[in-house]
Amino acid sequence: MLPLHLPAGSLCALIGVPGSGKSSFAARYPDTWRVCLDTYRGLATDSEADQSATPVAAEIQTLILDARLSRGLNVLVDSTNVFPHVRAGLLARARYWQRPATAVLFDVPLPIAEAQNASRDRVVPPHILREHHQLLPDTDQLHREGFASVHLISDLLGAPGAHR
Repeated sequence: MLPLHLPAGSLCALIGVPGSGKSSFAARYPDTWRVCLDTYRGLATDSEADQSATPVAAEIQTLILDARLSRGLNVLVDSTNVFPHVRAGLLARARYWQRPATAVLFDVPLPIAEAQNASRDRVVPPHILREHHQLLPDTDQLHREGFASVHLISDLLGAPGAHR
């Protein structure tokens, strides 16, 4: 059973620091739903970590978002999405196609995210992880930004950092 039911044609933004479980959560859903800047950076440069490829990766993501949302297909945006301007761009795509926008906030405590990040193949520098953690919005902010529904991963999976 999927932890979250999404209405048809939804954009679902996963919001959390590296190592918080976003990709593990996204893996519960069909592969075709997932858009991920890391994947597109990797396709463009052979390195998901090559931040110089972010502009082209964002263009690819927008093309896929438009292709899916225009057809009323669900899409999960599996990136940190911690910056307000990034979320605003996602919300603009959903509004343009008149699709509902949902947010899943990965409210994972920093020590758990740090431990999970340290065990990944591609470790994000700890200072970046801490900076991203400080940028995390709260549910009220996400509602004010325009997300129709906001879910905490701790509620969906039962406990912070849970990957059931």
